[in-house]
Amino acid sequence: MVPFYALVASFLLFKLLGLIGVIHFEGWHAPLQGAVAVMLLLTASAHWGKRRPDLIRMVPPAMPRPDWIVTATGLLEIAGAVGILIPATSMAASVGLAILLVAMFPANVRAAREKLTIGGQPVPKLLPRTVLQLVFLAAVLLAG
Repeated sequence: MVPFYALVASFLLFKLLGLIGVIHFEGWHAPLQGAVAVMLLLTASAHWGKRRPDLIRMVPPAMPRPDWIVTATGLLEIAGAVGILIPATSMAASVGLAILLVAMFPANVRAAREKLTIGGQPVPKLLPRTVLQLVFLAAVLLAG
């Protein structure tokens, strides 16, 4: 849930900046791009911190080298966060991030079904996790 809260809170903050006169954040698109970038940087940080072992456990057993997969997805989240902010790469980044979210979803399904934890906190159940994933998917596509 923390990435969702980060997405909403940062969107509201960037939107507020637009309302008080920061020209870059006028409208809804730039605040959404900034919020998606904040969310992605937050989620990417877990790929190397104390939550890394939890993320490795989420990777389906059929996948080779779960540690490399967690590293690669973290790097892709960082690249997507940067790419979504650059007008010339924003659309490609949003499509790439959408593909990444879909590709990572089986790990979320496994975590929900096996009642795994991240940082000692239980992962959301499958239905709420699916709804969150759809929100994240919509956010990255709209941000592009």
